[in-house]
Amino acid sequence: MKVLGIAGWSGSGKTTLVLKLIPALLQRGVAVSTVKHAHHNFDVDKPGKDSWEHRQAGAREVLVASGRRWALMRELREEAEPPLTELLARLAPVDLVLVEGYKREPHPKLAVHRAAVTGPPLWRGDPDVVAVACDSGTADRVRADGVPALDLDDPGAIADFIVERLELRL
Repeated sequence: MKVLGIAGWSGSGKTTLVLKLIPALLQRGVAVSTVKHAHHNFDVDKPGKDSWEHRQAGAREVLVASGRRWALMRELREEAEPPLTELLARLAPVDLVLVEGYKREPHPKLAVHRAAVTGPPLWRGDPDVVAVACDSGTADRVRADGVPALDLDDPGAIADFIVERLELRL
């Protein structure tokens, strides 16, 4: 499986880009899965549901299944957060995994940057950044640093770049 990180500061448009890239990549015949890093406590379950009750009772893992989908929830309790490599190993094989977040991990990344969003440029000092999806206010600065600048508002062109760069020939 190929992996491409979608990295950027909060508010830069990472999720919006991922939501546009998924169908653009599917149109190109690329099977896609995603990993989303959360910096806060989150829950995919609801209090009062049986699966939530199983977790509250102490179950380490709870698998919920139906005719349409299944989900496996694992309570870490006092365990450390698993590394990205361990999480990727749990996914079924696909052509490409888009990883939103994990900007400090060593994998190829597409940085997302808007001129209005503060934060140091992620493409500087990170050899894993293969390109920057940016607005017009940032494109010249990115190119001046020798990094490909892609139009953040053109997910089709970004998808084409990803297919070519990661050699996703299907």
